[in-house]
Amino acid sequence: MIDLDPHLAAIQTGDADAFGRWLAGAESGVRDSLRSFAAVVDVEAVLQEALLRVWQVAPRFEPDGRPNALLRFAVRVAHNLAISERRRIRTRGADDEQLERALADQTEAPVRPPTDPMLRKVIATCRDALPDKPSLCLAARLDSAGAEPDEALAARLGMRKNTFLQNFTRARKLLLECLERQGVDLHMELA
Repeated sequence: MIDLDPHLAAIQTGDADAFGRWLAGAESGVRDSLRSFAAVVDVEAVLQEALLRVWQVAPRFEPDGRPNALLRFAVRVAHNLAISERRRIRTRGADDEQLERALADQTEAPVRPPTDPMLRKVIATCRDALPDKPSLCLAARLDSAGAEPDEALAARLGMRKNTFLQNFTRARKLLLECLERQGVDLHMELA
């Protein structure tokens, strides 16, 4: 991999273009480092938070003299955020063998509990309260049900992928905050 640290001096002065150039070379490496967390955390949200923190800390960052010091720092920040997020949501990923055994042991379709009409109403109210762009991104992601990549959804909305992901993350955060204000305990609802 090409050493991206030549951008560091400009980034430390607040040059957003230099950070963009660094980001173009570093994003895939940071994203790849989070693969093991994909089943248990929202990797896109962790990635964006990590990159934001790198931008905020960059003026005080002290390189260690080895190549790609800022990239290695970004990977460490992303990894730590993913671990914190995993602990926060208290989930444990299952390995493929466990999932296969669980599917094989399952003899009939799972019974889904009836939906709560009051919960649906609160969710609808919170979705209606979202700002326009986050609302559009959330609706596009939900409507596609995972069948389309984010690039296609972003293009359909006339956005770049990064802008789409930022709006989607913002929608999730605002929706969660609204639900909590309405007294909805998601951990209890999803259990």
